[in-house]
Amino acid sequence: MYTCQMSLKEQLDNFKKQQVKCQTTLSNIASSRAGGPSSSSSLRRPVPAAALSHNKPSAPLKFSSDTERLQLINNVRKAPVGAQIKRVISLLFETRQAFTPEQINERCFVDMHANKAVFDSMRKNPKAHYDGRRFSYKAEHNVNNKSELLSLINKYPDGIAANDLKDAYPNVMEDLQALKASDDIWLLSNSQEDIAYPNDFKCEITVDDDFKALFRETEVPSDFLDVEKELKKYGLKPVTDTAARRAAEQKYGIPINQPKHKKKRKQEITKRTKLTNAHLPELFQSLNASTSRN
Repeated sequence: MYTCQMSLKEQLDNFKKQQVKCQTTLSNIASSRAGGPSSSSSLRRPVPAAALSHNKPSAPLKFSSDTERLQLINNVRKAPVGAQIKRVISLLFETRQAFTPEQINERCFVDMHANKAVFDSMRKNPKAHYDGRRFSYKAEHNVNNKSELLSLINKYPDGIAANDLKDAYPNVMEDLQALKASDDIWLLSNSQEDIAYPNDFKCEITVDDDFKALFRETEVPSDFLDVEKELKKYGLKPVTDTAARRAAEQKYGIPINQPKHKKKRKQEITKRTKLTNAHLPELFQSLNASTSRN
């Protein structure tokens, strides 16, 4: 009986030791995911720099609490190369920060070390800049605020497309409208896009000699009716209507929309006229003559 009790006690002690060991293992795994110093090299995962600076203690990991996140990671890493690149570019565009491949893995679950095709494509991507360690977003033009945007536009007297500016920084389009409202720039629209021009008449615009020669060689019809016909041929609506004006001239004898001149009524002095210049009797001879006749 005594031997049986000792055996049960030993089994209970072994079970408690196993529980402590399992809890320690789970804590080590959680610490390695948070970038803790006790993690081994085989369990270490890449983390953002901000997480390393805080060193917050992490709660023990439960196997059931991380299922959804692990499924997302699995789906991302099984996605095509193009989809993973788009995910990384979106991260760089939205944050406008530089990330190492390890930090990218932690932020958007794209493992660039494990997928060489993604890494090589990102290095060659025109929207990404790689300095040998970190990736960052590469905009069409390197401007970061409204004053730099104005300086850039002033360098393009022939105009710069708004589409080439929209990825410079997050609120660049709002600053573009603000510069237009303050008359610092001209923002003109053609049939396809908006073009930003400097509002500076000192800008020298170079015109090609071929264009000048073509302009001088173009003959404009002497009859404005022919001008209107040419405009209509190219789908343009003339402001004037020469045919209607000439028809009105023939019918009424006056040009259409010509203002009628009112005859100026000659002011005559009558009995009801208020006389303010009585000291000048020669002005009222006509009034005295008409009064005597009546």
